[in-house]
Amino acid sequence: MEKIYTGKTKDIYKSEDGNYVLKFKDDVTGENGVFDPGANTVGLSIEGVGHEGLKITKYFFEILKEKGIRTHYIDCNLNENTMTVKPCEVFGKGIEVICRFKAVGSFIRRYGLYAKPNDDLDTYVEITLKDDERCDPLITKDALVMLNILTEKEYEDLVALTKEICTIIRDVLKEKGLTLYDIKLEFGKVDGEVVLIDEISGGNMRVYNGDNIVAPTDLYSFLLK
Repeated sequence: MEKIYTGKTKDIYKSEDGNYVLKFKDDVTGENGVFDPGANTVGLSIEGVGHEGLKITKYFFEILKEKGIRTHYIDCNLNENTMTVKPCEVFGKGIEVICRFKAVGSFIRRYGLYAKPNDDLDTYVEITLKDDERCDPLITKDALVMLNILTEKEYEDLVALTKEICTIIRDVLKEKGLTLYDIKLEFGKVDGEVVLIDEISGGNMRVYNGDNIVAPTDLYSFLLK
């Protein structure tokens, strides 16, 4: 396989059959050694987090597959910490989609004049550009369309799909006694359709068990209950 990309938490390889293979690593985003799924830099390494992230990703992608949700997922190899996915086209140079159920993190840093920490949010969706140099800036629908990153229809499809997926994930976690505060996803296009890509792991979401945040390495154990 040919390595084509080195990412913060995964490396990407192109296989001979034209599909792609994601290799999960033991790095998570954060700042100053503190885990933060909304950060745009690698903040720390946690032994085993890549393997745990892949198990959670497999768990949720297979739930979405059963529900007919469009994704790039094909299968995964837990022994090798890899996931095989369909080729896809990213939007622009990559976008990230955050869905918030609670006012925490950067939401409070931006809107703390109007919101209190942990206020409920109604499946609030926001989009950022993948741009490390500019700290992954927020971008509006109008700017996405004007800059030809998304069409209006793609934007509407993406937001609707985000809300549907995140509601499913929230409800699964709720059944396990957990609360989803926020989650970061990525989307692209396969055969011209907007689909979920990348991963769904503990490193991409803020999940609480009561008043305590659930570490990315511990989340899968809750899903088994």
